[in-house]
Amino acid sequence: MTIRLFFSPASPYVRKVMVAAHERGLADRIEKLPAAASPVKRDAAILRHNATGKVPCLLLADDTPLFDSRVISAWIDAQGVSGVALYPEGDRRFAVLTLEALGDAMLDAALLHRYENVLRPEDKRWDDWARGQMEKIDSGLDDLEGRWFDLLAEGFHAGAIAVACTLGYLDFRFAAKDWRSGHPRLAGWFAKVSDRPSMLATVPVG
Repeated sequence: MTIRLFFSPASPYVRKVMVAAHERGLADRIEKLPAAASPVKRDAAILRHNATGKVPCLLLADDTPLFDSRVISAWIDAQGVSGVALYPEGDRRFAVLTLEALGDAMLDAALLHRYENVLRPEDKRWDDWARGQMEKIDSGLDDLEGRWFDLLAEGFHAGAIAVACTLGYLDFRFAAKDWRSGHPRLAGWFAKVSDRPSMLATVPVG
């Protein structure tokens, strides 16, 4: 079974999917399709399958598309041939899903902040908008250090993968942001999981 995936080496959402694939023993079955997704100029090849034009987008054997990263990660988990399930059963499943949603929401805010300061013409940038996105990231970091840390540290499940990719994206695109000093438990956890083969194999570039 070959899995076709519209791929961008810099996308944190693509990284989520690839980390999941490595953890579940499917990474060597993924055919990476070139993609030129952009918030201002969409890729026609992706649009034929996904009306949003976003990555990641996975194509099944009959060209049926699956998106976004949460849907694809759940599908990969269901097909897994090795490793531990990324989405547990019972009530804990919904806690993991909520933690994954928190990681994704922080990623959304980081991307919106980056788009505002990189893609928008300088004379049209809105400082309050960028500040508001960064505040979402900061409150998320505080919650990860506190309320969510015990669940985060209980195995490398889908919620943990989302958070790891979020923190990796902050280091990648917001290198000047010192999120570690105020969040020592989170920093220690991230240092540990960053050494996992799935994380080392998916370090963003570009």
